[in-house]
Amino acid sequence: MLSTTAYYLSVAKNLTNSQATTAAEPQVATATQYFEENIGNVKSVSDLLNNSKLYNYVMTAFGLSDMTYAKGLITKVLEGGVSSSTALANTLNDPRYKALATAFDFAANGTATTSSSTTVQTTVNNYVEQTLENNVGKQSPGTQLALYFQRVAPTITSTYGILADKQLLSVVQTALGLSSNMGLENIDMQAKQLSNLVNISDFQNPAKLQSFIERFTANYDLSNTTTPTPMNALMVTSSSTPGVSSSLLLSLANLKMGGS
Repeated sequence: MLSTTAYYLSVAKNLTNSQATTAAEPQVATATQYFEENIGNVKSVSDLLNNSKLYNYVMTAFGLSDMTYAKGLITKVLEGGVSSSTALANTLNDPRYKALATAFDFAANGTATTSSSTTVQTTVNNYVEQTLENNVGKQSPGTQLALYFQRVAPTITSTYGILADKQLLSVVQTALGLSSNMGLENIDMQAKQLSNLVNISDFQNPAKLQSFIERFTANYDLSNTTTPTPMNALMVTSSSTPGVSSSLLLSLANLKMGGS
């Protein structure tokens, strides 16, 4: 059995190659090509929501694939933008909505919103990364959380950002051995408690971020003794495990056998 720590370290070490493998996977490549070729035709929020392929791609890219049914909510989020403190994206207790509204800021940029190369590239990068993390999660949920934390934690500016993100909070609670029951406390009390235990700026330091993630993966394995990934589940063809390259599989095998 391969530990979450070993799996995470191997994926993280080969992250660029794994991302490239994910991007080249036929289903991902086809979806991305359609997005890149058609997103420029979107001139309004309704244009985006009425094109199911584009809408699903964007929602997946921003981690909102579980909310594709809520078109009324998404319409209000996108139409409200992010410039006002009272905008819906800024008041929802979920950073995914703010990220979506920031990238697709129709309120500020109007019909020019989707002509931004930054918006297009950010969405594509996010889609590939989300797909990779989902693929890894099928083998190792702990590794998926670790990769998510590695990607998102450096963007957090306060402990409230952790409390607003269930996945970030799960990582922090596991790493620090905190009870999930802390969520029953007043939000300000929770933020104060975390502030005494975590220096948010540490997550912008690669070495300190890595150390915290490895603390999480070690504790995750202690709490989830049945979750380490079996080697026979990993040693499959890259076509049956999208986003996990053959070189990564060999690296994982090498770690299991005590190689460098």
